[in-house]
Amino acid sequence: MTLGLLTPAPTSTGSDLESVELIFRLLELLAGAHQPLGVTEIARALDISKPRAHRHLRAFVQRGYARQDARTEGYEIGVGLLTLGERARERFGVIAAIRPLMAPLRRATGLAVTASVLVGDEVVVLEMLQGTSVIEFGVRPGSRLDLHASAHGLVALAFGPPQLIEDIVQRPLKPWTEHTLVDPAALRDAAARVRRQGWATAVDSVQFGVNALAAPVLDHRGVCGGAIALVGATQLIPAEPSASQVEAVVTAAAAASRSIGFQSA
Repeated sequence: MTLGLLTPAPTSTGSDLESVELIFRLLELLAGAHQPLGVTEIARALDISKPRAHRHLRAFVQRGYARQDARTEGYEIGVGLLTLGERARERFGVIAAIRPLMAPLRRATGLAVTASVLVGDEVVVLEMLQGTSVIEFGVRPGSRLDLHASAHGLVALAFGPPQLIEDIVQRPLKPWTEHTLVDPAALRDAAARVRRQGWATAVDSVQFGVNALAAPVLDHRGVCGGAIALVGATQLIPAEPSASQVEAVVTAAAAASRSIGFQSA
């Protein structure tokens, strides 16, 4: 079986759909692994036979979506998938606008810098640059952040589509720590405050001792399409960030906003 089976056919059967689902599960397994995986290990994880796992893996290798380690004979993700991901990421204009501003922001602050996009009702981190401190802080690219428990998320709630916050407060809000905003009224108040001041923090909201400072990147409608943020220890980004930190983040976000068509009043 090859990836060519992904080509639409006149009719679909349950078996076809299972095969497509297996392809995605295999891709996710390889992408999430920290070292090459053997055929037996892959077959066991996917609950399929070794010959079937091997056929899929060989197809992935042929298309560049996987590679086989010459020493261990295990399989890992290939450059083809990386290339595909980069092409997809470039479709997000917000990230293209933020990316040139990340390194200057890191140089100015010495802190880790992250960039996110708002996709539907999810905030996804797509870029990260580590800071210059001895201890590293950051978020893995591809991570989805809870809107109620992150600076990126609070910015999205404050500057995103008006219905977004109402949709979120109808759901159970996970209490990552005792400081996580889980009360709907408190979350609405926080979003209103973020909108007034133009930036958000999320001190100790997911992990004690960690804070982030984010500002929105607005599109031509003035709606949040993503955010740029600093991430670091609370001793470096306190609950009340320094004026210089706020200015640096807000200025970078404003520049990215202008590059995608936002015009301030």
